[in-house]
Amino acid sequence: MSRTLSEDQLSGPTPFKTYEKQFKALADEKRLEILFLLCNKGEVCVCDLQEDMNMPQSKLSYHLKLLLDAELITREKRGTWNYYSSSGSQLSALLSEDLCCLFRPAE
Repeated sequence: MSRTLSEDQLSGPTPFKTYEKQFKALADEKRLEILFLLCNKGEVCVCDLQEDMNMPQSKLSYHLKLLLDAELITREKRGTWNYYSSSGSQLSALLSEDLCCLFRPAE
């Protein structure tokens, strides 16, 4: 089934900015590894991510911030620790036909 987005869906803030941010966040091997871990492990404490990634906290924080800004992951603070998980809805949208519809010619 072929779909295209209507003019209304492209008016106002375009989805291009969102996709740009998401693809930039995914354009790094370390961030892809982090996302893979979160998708497979579910919710993970930042201390465990640091160990799993064998990465200093400062570098890990940088990568997590980019993934958070792109809304590909979520964070929940509990006491002094942050717990991260993948954002299923954003990943589903990114991997869905919605993105394809932006570039599929109208029939």
